[in-house]
Amino acid sequence: MDRGRFRRSAASAYPAAGSAPEAPRGRVSVAVYAEDLILQTGVVQQLRPRPEIELIPESEADRAQVSLVVVDMVNEPTVQLLQRLQRNTSTRTGLVVGFFESGALQTMIECGVAAVLRRGEADQDSLVHLVTAMANGEGVLPGDLLGKLLTHVSSLQRTVLDPRGLSLSTLTTREAEMIRLVSEGYGTAEIAQKTSYSERTVKNVLHEVATRLELRNRAHAVGYAMRHGLI
Repeated sequence: MDRGRFRRSAASAYPAAGSAPEAPRGRVSVAVYAEDLILQTGVVQQLRPRPEIELIPESEADRAQVSLVVVDMVNEPTVQLLQRLQRNTSTRTGLVVGFFESGALQTMIECGVAAVLRRGEADQDSLVHLVTAMANGEGVLPGDLLGKLLTHVSSLQRTVLDPRGLSLSTLTTREAEMIRLVSEGYGTAEIAQKTSYSERTVKNVLHEVATRLELRNRAHAVGYAMRHGLI
């Protein structure tokens, strides 16, 4: 991939080394990747004033908790960047996109994107919510995109199995029910209420599914389960 197409959060966008106080505990470290300087600067300027956020310079981008990719649309260079970021298992990737084609949904899931925000809705609070949700292990997806995702995935053959030979018994009844509720847009607290389990149990079950199937996040789990006929 031509890495020059994307600008990472450059060191020059932040105070010089030694001039800023140490980041308070609990801040989310974020690296911003953008197609051009205008996009990169816009997101950085939104995030920089917020005490919840620690912006990471280019030289340290690999240690960020969250990688935020800002693009006009999901094209081949974007996919290549997302795939590269996916290899860094210590960071989670969010996408701020201007135009999102329905055909890119499956690609987004396979690339491990944890959250999506349209650029037209990317004000300061929305960006901070996106970043903190990812840092807390949650996924964020606009309701209409979730609907398109479900329509797209459910249209695939439910009998298609993973090359590793997984079958419909891959998920327990409890796991399948929780994944189904995630697919319908319910959060942890709502799933706990509907299934009569504690929120901790819900989080543990979903984490176990993600770990066992090597999935990046809840959106990935929903797409995987539906694509393989598991729910």
